[in-house]
Amino acid sequence: MVLKRFSQLRLETELADRWLRWTLLAWAVIAGWYLWDRWGSISWLALSDTDDNMRMMQVRGLLAGQGWYDLRQYRLSPPGGLDIHWSRLVDLPIAALILIFKPLVGTAMAERLAVGIAPLLPLGVTMAALGASVRRLVAPTAWPLSIIILLGCTATMLMFRPLRIDHHGWQLAFLSLTVMGLADPRRVRGGLIVGLSSAASLTIGLELLPYCAMAGAIVALRWIWDAGEVRRMQGYALSLAGGSSAGFVLFASNANYAMRCDALTPVWLSAMVAAGALLFALGLWTPASRAARLIGAGAAGAAIAGGFAGLFPQCLSRPEGVSDELARVWLNNVREARPIYRHSFQLGFPLAVLPLIGTIGAGVAAWRSRRDDRLVGWIAIGLFTAFAGAMLLWQVRAGPAAQLLAVPGATALAWIVVPWCLDHRWMPVRVIGSVVGFLVVSGLFAGFVVKYVNVENPAASTRSAVVSRANARCASATGMAMLDRALPPSTLFTHVDLGPRLIVMTHHKGIAGPYHRNERAILDVHHAFTGAPAAFRGIARRYGAQYLLVCPNMAETTVYRARAKNGFYGQLARGQVPDWLEPVALPDKAPYRLWRIRYDR
Repeated sequence: MVLKRFSQLRLETELADRWLRWTLLAWAVIAGWYLWDRWGSISWLALSDTDDNMRMMQVRGLLAGQGWYDLRQYRLSPPGGLDIHWSRLVDLPIAALILIFKPLVGTAMAERLAVGIAPLLPLGVTMAALGASVRRLVAPTAWPLSIIILLGCTATMLMFRPLRIDHHGWQLAFLSLTVMGLADPRRVRGGLIVGLSSAASLTIGLELLPYCAMAGAIVALRWIWDAGEVRRMQGYALSLAGGSSAGFVLFASNANYAMRCDALTPVWLSAMVAAGALLFALGLWTPASRAARLIGAGAAGAAIAGGFAGLFPQCLSRPEGVSDELARVWLNNVREARPIYRHSFQLGFPLAVLPLIGTIGAGVAAWRSRRDDRLVGWIAIGLFTAFAGAMLLWQVRAGPAAQLLAVPGATALAWIVVPWCLDHRWMPVRVIGSVVGFLVVSGLFAGFVVKYVNVENPAASTRSAVVSRANARCASATGMAMLDRALPPSTLFTHVDLGPRLIVMTHHKGIAGPYHRNERAILDVHHAFTGAPAAFRGIARRYGAQYLLVCPNMAETTVYRARAKNGFYGQLARGQVPDWLEPVALPDKAPYRLWRIRYDR
């Protein structure tokens, strides 16, 4: 018994004192498994998302000598190219990995290794940040539970898997650092971490702007409640303003110097600097009265909101700044921009469960910590988690962040429930109860529920399978290689969602990509496919398109057929091909149909 107790204490000491070393080891094992499991896709450069493909082209452009502040993609929307509103920050680790591996394995394999490894880097940051938060708020040895629960966050983990090279993984990593800063008992350090991580996230993109705003509100609320939090707030204010300014100077593209609302432009930079300055000034004031601090913070918030509305009224509606037509035919129909209740049970239930559990767990932990220093930290995490869960009612794309923010609260519940079951005098409770309890508090039970509760329409499932197969075949490396062999470098008039993949995998140019600053090209493609056949050639001529490429049954084509059965694409789908389209032979198993556009008929 003594030996057993000694071994237990030694293990607890090892886990508590060397937690970061073990976390990094766990990350290495997880990363190795991911690379092994996904190696087939990595070797085929199977970037399935349009944004991942465009990120690859952005990195290639940088390594080929394209200007640091020039983010136009010149192989889409020729001849002028299309503007991409991103920044170079996320390009850096991908480009660095390519440069490291290129002398050893050549450019093609270096790219594949880079897209496999790059998404795993922010996963390591996320695991370490969540581990630090859980150690501070739950127990020094509770961090392994947070890793296990994180691995069960299916929506979150999708953003870290190999080939997912776009910015979402890094934004989630910075969000986890924000949580770590909110949980940090050292006030200045915590404030600096929250401010810098928010600034870095905004430098990448505005997707997590609401979370950054909520983090700032929580920092201010802590100061309102406890004047001793002034150093945290001032550290946050300085790092937010300074970090945003540095991010703008170092990473804002030439196009982002315009007064636009969809990126870290002078619009949002002004807001961040003003917010930082006002919060720092409030910290210098810091009256003794809580009511006075509340009034001061309210006045500062009203000044920022009023100034923003007065100076930048164009940003009070959609930040993308698109026309009503583009919103109607494209942006409003993006699946991830819909609220959770407009999605299937199979998708929505797992997304909603863990944020609810995390909020409950944070509340329980706050109650249990009501007489110690962890109370304020748990209230902050609880507010953050509840806010993230509520964001699902706005857009389902909030799911990965909502699951991530739920991990500390779920870990706190697991730390209560599982030991209670293991210490119970009844064997069934110790064995079965501990397993069931963990499955419930970690949200993992949701996977079993959706597996056995089938509420989908069989006909809809069949149509979805057909569309998914077409999407995969047309984006495959094998399919794209057919286009390279069939034609010399040309401009192909094709679907919006196929454009980024086309330029990554072939030597051809495309017309459009699913990016809101590419409004004219997106609408031109839509008008060309849904309008009268006679109008098509005039649109195609503007881009110098030499060929027409379509992918039957691709998701985008189903939209064209549904909106205009007698439009150009609807007629093509029924085999009604005008005489000015000359068929181009492709292999029998090709997923495409390809024609040369004749302008002389």
